[in-house]
Amino acid sequence: MRIGERVSGDHTAASRSSRPAGTLTPADADDAAPSRLRRIQLTILAYIALTKPRVIELLLVATIPVMLQADRGHVDLLVIACTLVGGWLGAASANTLNMVVDADIDQKMKRTARRPLARRAVAPRSALVFGIVLWAASFAVLTVAANLLSALLVSATIVFYVGVYTMILKRRTWQNVVWGGAAGCMPTLVGWAAVTGSLSWEPVVLFGVIFFWTPPHTWALAMRYKEDYKAAGVPMLPVIATEERVTRQMVIYTWLTVVCSLILVPATSWIYAAVAVLAGAWFASRVHILYRDTRRGAEVAPLKIFLQSNEYLAVLFCGLAVDAVIGLPTIASLF
Repeated sequence: MRIGERVSGDHTAASRSSRPAGTLTPADADDAAPSRLRRIQLTILAYIALTKPRVIELLLVATIPVMLQADRGHVDLLVIACTLVGGWLGAASANTLNMVVDADIDQKMKRTARRPLARRAVAPRSALVFGIVLWAASFAVLTVAANLLSALLVSATIVFYVGVYTMILKRRTWQNVVWGGAAGCMPTLVGWAAVTGSLSWEPVVLFGVIFFWTPPHTWALAMRYKEDYKAAGVPMLPVIATEERVTRQMVIYTWLTVVCSLILVPATSWIYAAVAVLAGAWFASRVHILYRDTRRGAEVAPLKIFLQSNEYLAVLFCGLAVDAVIGLPTIASLF
């Protein structure tokens, strides 16, 4: 048996070596098929990763409640769905183009080293084309399904996020997330514009909530990954300032967030008012504890504040959504 097996194996090897170059047998094709399929799967996953799917969760949290508030007591599922699709395409475009610009520093940071361009899973030119196509698709969907104003607002968001934040602010000033965070606030304006075709003070207030919320949210993450940002040459506040100064700034911006959220109370019922007060008090207390522990020199866990900031924003906007759907008389109407 052993001799027969060896002869058979030698015969197979000889027959393979005698085939013309580039010729595939059925067995070779069977081996290659799973490999090709796997490469296709990995390529698709890499393009999906370019869009930063988890970051787009903020789009859902911010857009839907604002759209419901814009038309209190009514739910137009078709308009909401179309706006979310158009908004998602716009956010995916901005995130993709951001990765194209940031590919060099993503390679230097452990947190971002596995991004598609950083590990060369997608060519930069292909990613650039992909981002532009997503942008065009977003504009088309919103123009047709909603209105031109919402489409223009999404385009302005992409230009600001990539052109102003990523290319100018991010690598030059510690206030990068303060002003650059404005891009993440735009879903509030887009959602309102998609429903009403115009803007008013209510979406501007909600824009302000996310604007002031962004610095403590981002700085908490930057405290955790301070060495990464330092290695990449990105002057985030935790890189250039003491932890005490960083957490003091976080307290200030947290209170600005809470106060801004309360400005909307007259346009809502007691449901949103209660949620805004209770959630705001809880979030502010968490940030104050972080500041207190930092001043005392105690070991802190800033990543918890990062996660809790997400929870706060989700609770606040979900409270607004429930309030708008139920459609109780607004507090302003009672006076």
